[in-house]
Amino acid sequence: MIVAGIDIGSITAETVILQGNQILSSSILPTGANSRRAADRSLAAALSQANLKQEDLAAIVTTGYGRASFSSATKMITEITCHARGAFHVRPETRTVIDIGGQDSKVIRLDERGRNVDFQMNDKCAAGTGRFLEVMAHALEVKLEDLGRLSHSAKRSIKISSMCTVFAESEVISLIAESQPKEVIIRGLHDAIADRIMGMVHRVGVEEGVTITGGVAKNEGVVRALEERLGVKLFVPSEPQIIGALGAALLAQNIAKDI
Repeated sequence: MIVAGIDIGSITAETVILQGNQILSSSILPTGANSRRAADRSLAAALSQANLKQEDLAAIVTTGYGRASFSSATKMITEITCHARGAFHVRPETRTVIDIGGQDSKVIRLDERGRNVDFQMNDKCAAGTGRFLEVMAHALEVKLEDLGRLSHSAKRSIKISSMCTVFAESEVISLIAESQPKEVIIRGLHDAIADRIMGMVHRVGVEEGVTITGGVAKNEGVVRALEERLGVKLFVPSEPQIIGALGAALLAQNIAKDI
């Protein structure tokens, strides 16, 4: 039985093709201006990698911001449920999931069976998300993927007073004009993101066994800042960006059994 999970986010669309416990293929593509087209392209890329056709799939579950845009889905399931399921699958010791995506962030607390106990979600603005970091990287004239490495070399941090993307960008530009080192500013941005996430963590409660998912999990500076505040080591999956799609595919397996 072969199934697919598609996580249609505001910045990227991810697909996982699953057979049993084996990931046959996965894809990550930009969403762009058309969520449906992004889902189609992501699914087509993953199917091509696995040498499969859409007719070979027993079920397709969609999740994420644009989950309703894919009309061929067997079922739509919220990203909270899918990220929890995916994180628990890759690490059954997971009791807390921190997901930092392109336009939102969330903290999910799980029980010993991987079920959602509570969650907090920031979906009102891009503060502390991948989009926030993209804007700051552009202002600093550095590559997004270099932010984590650069912050690691900083000997100190600097306070970023605003988490609003627009105001924070202006603040960063002012700090550059003051000749503050870029790596110090970047570390300050990572600290600000971690502080914002910790606000959600405190509301949900944290249990050891913390897994971080989403594209921002690839940023070692953000991971390190969170670890310093939590006092625990975070588990980063080998490809944290596909965890939502993996969870959707795992749930598709359950659905396919009942079809």
